[in-house]
Amino acid sequence: MEETILNSENQEEIRENAPVAEAAAEAIETTETRTEAPVAEGENNENTSKPAAAEAAEQAEPQVDYSGYSRAELVDALRALLDEDVTAIRSRVADIRNYFNALSETKDEETAEEPVADAETAEGTVAAEGNQAEQHAEEDPVADEFRKLYGRYRAMRQQHHEAVEAQKKKNLEAKQALIEEMRTLADSDDEQVRHAMDRFNDIQERWKAIGEVPREEMNNLWQSYHFQIEQFFNKLKINRELRALDQKKNLEQKIELCERAEELIVEPSVTKAFKALQDLRARWKETGPVPSEQNEEIWQRFCAAANQIDQRRKEYYDQRKEEMDNNLLAKQALIDKAEELTAKEPGSTKEWNDLTAALDELLKVWKTIGTVPREVNEEIWAKFKGIIDRHYEAKKEHFGSIRDEQNANYQKKVELCLKAEAIAKREDWKKATEELLQLQKEWKETGATNRKVSEKIWQRFRAACDEFFAKKGEFFKERRTSEAENLAKKEAILAELKAHTFGDNREENIEVIKDFQRRWAEAGFVPMADKERLHKEFRGVIDGIFEHLKISAREAEETAYRERLHNIGGDAKKFVNNERQELTERIEKLRNDLALWENNLGFLASSKQADLLKAEFEKKMQGARQQIALLQAKLRILKETEEAEKKEE
Repeated sequence: MEETILNSENQEEIRENAPVAEAAAEAIETTETRTEAPVAEGENNENTSKPAAAEAAEQAEPQVDYSGYSRAELVDALRALLDEDVTAIRSRVADIRNYFNALSETKDEETAEEPVADAETAEGTVAAEGNQAEQHAEEDPVADEFRKLYGRYRAMRQQHHEAVEAQKKKNLEAKQALIEEMRTLADSDDEQVRHAMDRFNDIQERWKAIGEVPREEMNNLWQSYHFQIEQFFNKLKINRELRALDQKKNLEQKIELCERAEELIVEPSVTKAFKALQDLRARWKETGPVPSEQNEEIWQRFCAAANQIDQRRKEYYDQRKEEMDNNLLAKQALIDKAEELTAKEPGSTKEWNDLTAALDELLKVWKTIGTVPREVNEEIWAKFKGIIDRHYEAKKEHFGSIRDEQNANYQKKVELCLKAEAIAKREDWKKATEELLQLQKEWKETGATNRKVSEKIWQRFRAACDEFFAKKGEFFKERRTSEAENLAKKEAILAELKAHTFGDNREENIEVIKDFQRRWAEAGFVPMADKERLHKEFRGVIDGIFEHLKISAREAEETAYRERLHNIGGDAKKFVNNERQELTERIEKLRNDLALWENNLGFLASSKQADLLKAEFEKKMQGARQQIALLQAKLRILKETEEAEKKEE
């Protein structure tokens, strides 16, 4: 009787162990209550005296009536059967042989009854009969042909029998190897339950797929296999009990991790909280599985705390990004101003010195502006520094000879060619295009070179530009199809935003707006002709909604601060003192920044670019004033908290 194979589902590691353990337990119970009887001699179990396929073929062998056939017809019928499968003609060959022998005996009797000529004595008669029989045998080609054909049939059966016996021996070796593999599986100490069950099921499937073995080996083979199965299930039963204890310990550890994560929600330092959360996440991954019925609950608890910490971090970096974007605009304005100042080459020494002083003043203002996004920091500094560097290079070259100037220009254009050739290999189209256009602008701004090399260096630079824009054109030709689809998506999102009705719940309104912004960003690129229009329209709607939320956001932040002070544990007095000092220092720093910005505004002359820069400074100053007001409100809250605690004492 074959063993039942238990299949285990391929699930996530966090959920997989409990179902497998239950399946293993069920299999153990089945094994413990099962009794196996040895296979009796001659019993038709896994192997029988005749292959099942051959038996089925013989049962399905057609019945042919050969009673009316002559000896020659029987020979022809036997010859035709030899072209078929030897295992499917046994019954018909036996019938043909019986009928042929019967006809041959009748023919011999008729021959024996014929009178013998010239047989005068008994001895002569016997001799004559013998000679006649020999003559008859020699003259019976039908019998000779039948014996040859029947000999071929017996040789075919013998060959088939030998092949079957050889295959049985191979099957025996294969099953003995599976028994050894089962023994190794049962003796292994480091198999996980699911993996062990998978290997066990695989062994059983391979066992059933192997054919019959020699009959004399059947009982010993099956008893050995059954013994190893019993050993395997005994091991699984022990592992199940150990796994239950391990899962209980893992549950206690994960509950502790959840509590630690929940404590980080009120951690003042966003970066410290996030760093600690990463450590907790790593420890969570290292902790093993818990009981399946509690797995989802404990995981959701940990996720809830982690999501709050992640959200705080996101808001913190969003605020920093906004500040850096404003700084980027301010620095870009300085670059534009520097480009404007250096657009025209001075014609006298005084003009050169005045231009140098103006660029030095811009550099001082640059140093007072904060950081910009990291991905453009090097690029924008390179642009600004490049403008100043080019000025000093040009100033130096102005006092040199014309030939030196031409040589310097040639070297510049070689560098521009190298940069253009490097950019031509890139595929970050926007940034590369900006850099290449900047290179083209620099090329135009660079003075003349020697006439002998002028055309050659220009053809080199132009070839690099043509290569880049050809690749870019091919890329955006393929992208236009997806941009049309994205345009439809953004139009739909904008229509949905305009039609949305906001309620009185400020928190829900903010979440709805965040969801719209996320979907807008995920919609992807749109055609360039619609990009600015869509962005302005979407930004206008969003800004209109946020205009009504600004005061509410201030109130919400003050309320959260009061709640934070209320939930302080441990040495509250020390915390309040440290908090007061930090708030005071931040207010002082913001006031110093305001004074510096106000002073810098006085240096800016009246122009279009200067007005833009002034607007950016005014925006930064307004933000600083709002920050000072909020920090002062927090100081008042600290004072109120201290006074309330003193009254309670």
